[in-house]
Amino acid sequence: MKQFLSAVAVCLLTASASMGQGIKTPAASPTQTIKQQFALSAVEVTYSRPLAKGRTIMGDLVPYDKLWRTGANNPTKITFGEDVKLNGQAVPAGSYALYTVPSKTGWEIIINDGLKNWGVDGYKKENDLVRFQTESQKLPFAVESFMIMFENVRPTAMTMMLAWEKTLVPIEITADIDGKVMAQIDSAMATEKKPYFSAASYYYDSGKDLKKALSWADAATKEAPKAFYIFHLKAKIQARLGDKAGAKATALQSIALAKEAKNDDYVALNEKLMANL
Repeated sequence: MKQFLSAVAVCLLTASASMGQGIKTPAASPTQTIKQQFALSAVEVTYSRPLAKGRTIMGDLVPYDKLWRTGANNPTKITFGEDVKLNGQAVPAGSYALYTVPSKTGWEIIINDGLKNWGVDGYKKENDLVRFQTESQKLPFAVESFMIMFENVRPTAMTMMLAWEKTLVPIEITADIDGKVMAQIDSAMATEKKPYFSAASYYYDSGKDLKKALSWADAATKEAPKAFYIFHLKAKIQARLGDKAGAKATALQSIALAKEAKNDDYVALNEKLMANL
């Protein structure tokens, strides 16, 4: 009997300890981290994603004209790897809390230093880095989980979108990197291993001196005579310079090299280029 009672006591103690430790359940508002390569670095966002669950969100669960942590739990954290502008407002590289003030016609976006805050608790207006107004848009469909995403990502501009229920809020992020890239090109061109292809590509994409870009593309083809993608870039530069005959001849070279490499994508790109000459 004593052994039986001892065994029962051990089981009860074990069960009690287990209950004291609690159980792991799914988060009501799961955390998500998204990282988008952008300009010369990246933008990273960490936020919690509450669900609508049939509730009215804007103007109810998320009141109009009141400070919102832009998600659930901690305020949304946004990190910029370099100096950027949000809707034209300068924001230095670093990590910040993203607060918003939703309204019926538009939202106020707030970049604040309060990363240690819990929700809106601890928020201080004097810690705001920038505040600006942006328009909101009506979606034709409902978004169940609060969402932050990046869209239309270009070399120096992209759109960050906040979406929940049927509301979409776009924020334009831009970066001025031309001076940095040009300094890198100048420095690299002074070395023995010159980045001809990268430099020519940047000049072409940025609309800079196309004759210089063409000379660099020529040098790149001499260093890599089988590189069909370099010949394709050279053909595009020639086309933009108005040299249709030269562009066609170079595109044909690129096609031959691409077929040899079994790369159908560049065959198609060159055929499209020639069709548009």
